[in-house]
Amino acid sequence: MIELEDFCEDIIGKAMRGMSITPPQLSTLSGVGEEHIKALLEGTFNEEAARAIAPHLALSANALVSCGKSMWRPDPVNIEGLKIFNTPWRNMRVNAFVLWDPNSRQAAAFDTGADSGEMIDFLEKKGLTLEAVYLTHTHGDHIADLDRLLDAFSQPPVYVSEHEPLQGTIAISAGHNAKIGGLTLETRLTHGHSKGGHTYVVNGLARPVAIVGDALFAGSMGGGMVSYSNALETNRQQIFTLANDTIVCPGHGPMSSVGEEKQHNPFYPEFKTN
Repeated sequence: MIELEDFCEDIIGKAMRGMSITPPQLSTLSGVGEEHIKALLEGTFNEEAARAIAPHLALSANALVSCGKSMWRPDPVNIEGLKIFNTPWRNMRVNAFVLWDPNSRQAAAFDTGADSGEMIDFLEKKGLTLEAVYLTHTHGDHIADLDRLLDAFSQPPVYVSEHEPLQGTIAISAGHNAKIGGLTLETRLTHGHSKGGHTYVVNGLARPVAIVGDALFAGSMGGGMVSYSNALETNRQQIFTLANDTIVCPGHGPMSSVGEEKQHNPFYPEFKTN
């Protein structure tokens, strides 16, 4: 079982950094003692303090408390045509994905993770033809084993955002469309965590699939390393407008769905019904 990527303290920390709010400032805004805020950031959960600071960080208090109490994890995802690979990278784990058309056996890989060995074995044993590789973004943990994957399958084309050019790849922009056998792929720009983060929306399987990279995690998000406000807004525009049953395939942590993220992701309080 793949564990959730972020804990309550990670979410609070990302929101504070994104909004450039320090512990003393948050204490003044919320009336919560600075020592309690620091304790939250160090992993000591306090429901009263979490509820008090949540609105000042534009977070859902209920979802934040649910995270702090470990009350939710997404439903398991298991559909034909989608496979997740979760490999260790330094002190964390990173995801990569293969999607394929069960009829034509044509496939595409999305990122490589830290080690593409399991992905290569899977493609070969499953008898799939790797037609292309799509990169969600070019951070090292997501493309660490790209050369090995390409060498194993006679150098299929690699597609990457025009905002993050990479030697030997094909630069594409939002709106780029393609086919994976009978499946259709649409490219959306979800930047903010990285300069040119791409979300790839694939239709044609039992459920729609969105490979989102580090734009969104189950119950969290990658954070605005480039722009926190852009990261929030492009997720709203490009991911949360998808159908609720769309499977969300993140760069870290377990898969979830758009509907589950609307209900359980603290960064998006506007979607909550309770």
